[in-house]
Amino acid sequence: MFRKLVLITLGLALTLSACGGSSSQNESLTHIRLPMGFIPNIQYAPFYAAVEKGYFRDAGIEIEFDYKFETQGVELVGAGELPFAVVSGEQVLLARAQGLPVTYVAAWYQEYPVSVVAKSELGVVIPQDLKGKKIGLPGLFGANYVGLRAVLNSAKLSESDVTLDAVGFNQVELMVAGEQDIIVGYAANEPIQLRAQGIAVTEIRVAEYVQLASNGILANEKVIEENPELVRAFVSAFLKGLADTIADPNEAFSMSESYIPNFADLDADVQKQVLEISIEQWKAERLGYSDPQAWENMQNVLFDMGLITEKMDLSKAFTNEFIP
Repeated sequence: MFRKLVLITLGLALTLSACGGSSSQNESLTHIRLPMGFIPNIQYAPFYAAVEKGYFRDAGIEIEFDYKFETQGVELVGAGELPFAVVSGEQVLLARAQGLPVTYVAAWYQEYPVSVVAKSELGVVIPQDLKGKKIGLPGLFGANYVGLRAVLNSAKLSESDVTLDAVGFNQVELMVAGEQDIIVGYAANEPIQLRAQGIAVTEIRVAEYVQLASNGILANEKVIEENPELVRAFVSAFLKGLADTIADPNEAFSMSESYIPNFADLDADVQKQVLEISIEQWKAERLGYSDPQAWENMQNVLFDMGLITEKMDLSKAFTNEFIP
């Protein structure tokens, strides 16, 4: 999506007015602080639209967006300190492998949003073309790393067949400077930025080679057991915002402006492309549905990588119980 796993903690919370009304008006609402895993971004348009259209308020919920580390959100939900967080699929299985009582209750992305991006002159168009190449990525962690490994696995390649270069979250800058020729990033982020700067690139999208469980809503098992109506209300409000964003991107784009600092200074065409490509990855016949095969594939990739040491009961890792 997106550099959703950028490890930059802003600790930025929206004011109550941005979440829909004054505190006196919202005393009857359930206040929920929602870890987002990334900085304020147009990719969160479904959440912003759900607030602006009153879907969360109508569900009895007041949302406070908390832009902290994705891993921190998982830990807080696992500890029962927060009911929900926005996380990627691999984080769910990694958390459960550590004994955290968390379950994925709604899929946001239907396609894993990571891409391997190369300068066009290299002719890198399929996973096999990566053999012998140096690849820049933030590090040996997170969705970028998992996505790359999945692509390599699809070509029967291993890490020893390539050179991995941990460069932090500076992939675009390094490619522009000529210091990297191949990077791992998000289909709705790095390729768009690079093309906007006049650099022709090719993409190997993970989703074209393997279906993996991707970004969605994580909940604590205790909340699911003791307050399923809260889970159902939260998921329903979010999915309404998601459906509206897919149906009318321009409206959602406008609604997102007040949630993103310095939005007026950003390139509007680039931001609209980010939203457009993101929407491609969200679409589904049944919004919110988790495909069991995507979870099986994710578990196999993590197991092959050695990030989990034994396979688990996936029926406890995700549920479609709360999907309309």
